[in-house]
Amino acid sequence: MTSDLSFEQKLQNYARLAVRVGLGVKPGQRVLVQSPVDAAPLARLIVREAYAAGARFVDVRWDDDDVQLARFELAPDGTFEEISQWRVDAELETANAGGAVIAIRATDPNLLAKVDPERVATWQRANATYRKPYSLQVMTNRLNWNLVSAPIPGWATLMFPEASSEQAVEQQWDAIFAAVRADQPDPVALWEEHLANLKRRREILTGKQYHALHFRGGDTDLTVGLADDHIWGGGAADTPSGVTFTANIPTEEVWTAPHRERVDGVVVSTKPLSYAGTLIDGIRIEFKDGRITGASAKQGEAALLKMIDTDEGSHRLGEVALVPHSSPISRSGLFFYNTLYDENAASHIAIGSAYRFNVKGGIDMDAEQFAQKGGNDSLTHVDWMVGSDQIDVDGITKDGNREPVMRAGEFVI
Repeated sequence: MTSDLSFEQKLQNYARLAVRVGLGVKPGQRVLVQSPVDAAPLARLIVREAYAAGARFVDVRWDDDDVQLARFELAPDGTFEEISQWRVDAELETANAGGAVIAIRATDPNLLAKVDPERVATWQRANATYRKPYSLQVMTNRLNWNLVSAPIPGWATLMFPEASSEQAVEQQWDAIFAAVRADQPDPVALWEEHLANLKRRREILTGKQYHALHFRGGDTDLTVGLADDHIWGGGAADTPSGVTFTANIPTEEVWTAPHRERVDGVVVSTKPLSYAGTLIDGIRIEFKDGRITGASAKQGEAALLKMIDTDEGSHRLGEVALVPHSSPISRSGLFFYNTLYDENAASHIAIGSAYRFNVKGGIDMDAEQFAQKGGNDSLTHVDWMVGSDQIDVDGITKDGNREPVMRAGEFVI
């Protein structure tokens, strides 16, 4: 659908959507905005929208690709276990004050491609360890949080290599506005309808209580057992205090928690994964009794293996998600090199930690109780795409019967 809106109107729509539908800011809340310096115009609009929604205090934490790259290239060996604790403390301080956190995620997907992966893995492990208390609040929906994105030149020129840097950024803005429906006159109303549809789908799947899902097609033949008393998520969610928010914009998925000990077979990626400044493509992973027994990639294999070796939990799955092949992002034919978008173009799985709210009563369980239900715990959570129009998905009931869930990448349930 062609839009007659100006760029300024679309950007304002996007900021309003991020705050009103994504973050769900309530009067009196404190808000933390995380943004790359290249996305300052969007960040400033989000700040104003948050105040308009009733926020009492909005702060911004700035990030910069060049600063990050300089450290990984130039800092001496043995220094990458040192992290900026204050950056994480800002998140935790906001969450503990009952506030909300929104992140504009935008980075060059190849930023760290030439950097020693051991340096990156060491820093990520240290950062994730210190950040664990905040990550646990995210995994239990204790606060309203949201992820959006915005163009930066390095990322835009990767998506549109034939264009000049300026043209690539313009084209990427068009792609993002279309993906989030900000190019339409009333995107909030469109999102309310979309979220209602996702809610109906997740409720149907939760009611089924399948014992497992079987993915089959191409070189993939994977059975993913589902956690006991699992709950499907999708679209909007609620904090314990009753704040409604939508964690990812865009979002086209419904997802739940796999059983950490009941995943078997082989799965092959259908799209590249942009992870920690490295592009990983041609992923092939084998599972036995829930644990990864073999892994390879045609590109970026060292980064993949470092990620899997983060801890014991990163050898297992924490999420299985279903996305129709006909989703708007898939229909665009674009590869975004950004999981926030690409995971909404294809069904996917995630290595690492499971969301506690994907198990009935999970947000109040300790780690041992959650594991007994089949939930997985890890310092990491990395989604990668396994769906396509060649993939069928069956639901397997507890008595072993099969029901079609997806055929050729489309829902039939």
